[in-house]
Amino acid sequence: MNFVVPKSHPKHEKSRKVENVLVLQGGGSLGAFSCGVYKALAEENIQMDIVAGTSIGGINAAIIAGSKDNTTPEDSLEQFWYEISDSSYDIIPETSAFIYNSTKRAYDYEHIPSASNNAALFGVPKMFIPRWDPSNMFKDRDYFNPATWTYIYDHSPLKKTLDKYIDYNKLNLNNGFNKSDTLVRLIITAVNVLTAEPLTFDSTKLPINPNHLLATSGYPIYGFPWIEVDKGVYAWDGSLLSNTPVREVISASPRNDKHIFIVENYPRIIDRLPSNMVEVLDRAKDIIFSDKTKHNIKMTKLVTRQIQLIEMLHDFYTNSDKHGLDPDMSKQIEKEYKDLVNNYGAEIHSVMRITRNRIETPNVSKNADFSKKSIKNLIQQGRKKTLASIKSFKEKIGTNDFGNK
Repeated sequence: MNFVVPKSHPKHEKSRKVENVLVLQGGGSLGAFSCGVYKALAEENIQMDIVAGTSIGGINAAIIAGSKDNTTPEDSLEQFWYEISDSSYDIIPETSAFIYNSTKRAYDYEHIPSASNNAALFGVPKMFIPRWDPSNMFKDRDYFNPATWTYIYDHSPLKKTLDKYIDYNKLNLNNGFNKSDTLVRLIITAVNVLTAEPLTFDSTKLPINPNHLLATSGYPIYGFPWIEVDKGVYAWDGSLLSNTPVREVISASPRNDKHIFIVENYPRIIDRLPSNMVEVLDRAKDIIFSDKTKHNIKMTKLVTRQIQLIEMLHDFYTNSDKHGLDPDMSKQIEKEYKDLVNNYGAEIHSVMRITRNRIETPNVSKNADFSKKSIKNLIQQGRKKTLASIKSFKEKIGTNDFGNK
């Protein structure tokens, strides 16, 4: 018989609230899928208390939490993605080729998109430009000395684009301007280049600024630079450590119960083995960036059970005869009990995963396709899959107001 985690102790009903948490993976252009997910959540009036992400997931999260549009941040997010896609180049034409499919043991005539190649060679000007771009000739002292380069693409143009959509006052929840309960807590992640230690930027603990957003999206394997976020602290993209920052959310908010929505740009499960080397590399990328937080969630539930057991034992201890118990030990028990119960023990009520479909023709550059067609399709897919997931979840648990506020 499975152990059923009991509900939180009645004493916590007033002090512990239930938070809706949206966790957004990184994935370059695949981040447009998250835009569709958020649009669907808004349609269903499911509002978020915490939005967390890394890489492009951190950028999406920042627009959601800091949107200049107070009423429809989902529209701001969509406008951002269409502005990015509008700036993508269409210089290299698309092609087709016969590619061997080992599953079918035959060659398939497949369409080969060129958007990723265009992005690699010419950049996406509203997001990043290649270092060899002529506009850098007189600004970059190492322009003609690539042997000294530590990055290939300059993503500072993203900063100017984000200024149109983000009110950074909203990303500082400790200032006098932000006292409204409707504001969303932002948590984004990066990694310290010098120490390999994780970095968490939490809008309740420090004012999030553009450098934090450039840091969370500075993925070095794709040629983006580190960013100095504090004196002597140089940061890269948080997906180097984890592409799904659930652990950081639980650590930052261990007291409140949660409904967690995880947006997966990289599917964990596929229905067939790869049929050629391109698909092998594509699947390897899926695995590298897929969600690996099941253990964290399992351990959180275990901690919840242990704390609830401690509360049961404490109730017994409180109502029992303490004759002969050392007073210092009694004080220590009370201190440890209060520390644990008041600071930990959040219960995860539910986890909903919304996973992007695999593209028909897998390729290793799928996260660099910023074409208008691809971005539009990803947004539509994210919205459709989320609406279906919400409907299925409501039917499963027998309620029509899951997560609504």
